[in-house]
Amino acid sequence: MNTILILHGWGSCAKRWENVKGLLEVQGYKVFVPDLPGFGQEPPPATAWSIDDYVEWVKKFSEKNNFSQFYLLGHSFGGGLAAKYASKYPENIVKLFLVASAIVRRKTFKKELFKKLAKILNKFSVLPYYNLFRRAFYKIVLKSDYLSVENAIMRETYLRVISEDLLSCLSGISAPSIIIWGKKDEDTPLKDAYLIKEKIPGSRLEVLDNIGHDINSKAPEILAEKIIKFIND
Repeated sequence: MNTILILHGWGSCAKRWENVKGLLEVQGYKVFVPDLPGFGQEPPPATAWSIDDYVEWVKKFSEKNNFSQFYLLGHSFGGGLAAKYASKYPENIVKLFLVASAIVRRKTFKKELFKKLAKILNKFSVLPYYNLFRRAFYKIVLKSDYLSVENAIMRETYLRVISEDLLSCLSGISAPSIIIWGKKDEDTPLKDAYLIKEKIPGSRLEVLDNIGHDINSKAPEILAEKIIKFIND
């Protein structure tokens, strides 16, 4: 078994995984990195999707390409999809790789306060440079990509995706699993990695020093090395 399926993050695409893909293919692996619907060259779905809709799309993709068992890797948003896929279709997964995965959704006092402030900002929509300021506020303060999504269907999809906490599906994962995380990750905090490890029976955690969220682009060699090592263990 040498097939690896990689699911990219929100706002990303297959192209950003070319380095990792190449490093794995040199070692003899058959690597698939599809653009998920709404990203890269893949058009948005006709209606807003949930995580389950993406999971079913991945299922159909694997069947279309004739691999019934494979190594599954998901990064960020793709990590959430990978976790849910592995819990729903355990018979397909040889080993699971969760890389800086967006699985834990927390409601904190800080986030709720910022959301209320965001509503207040709407009252000042007539002011000059309002849209620029509002976009910066969402991205920098709220840590949200909502306003960077231009397509209306994908904005609704984004809201559906971030509303689902995936912790409950982790106990259903039976495949050998490794959690790979950057110690300096500011998008998905390191404490999420420890919680995910606690929830997935027998899982392993690898923390990468001096690396943030974009492990695939910042440290492709290290990531490929960790993938290959876990496959061979």
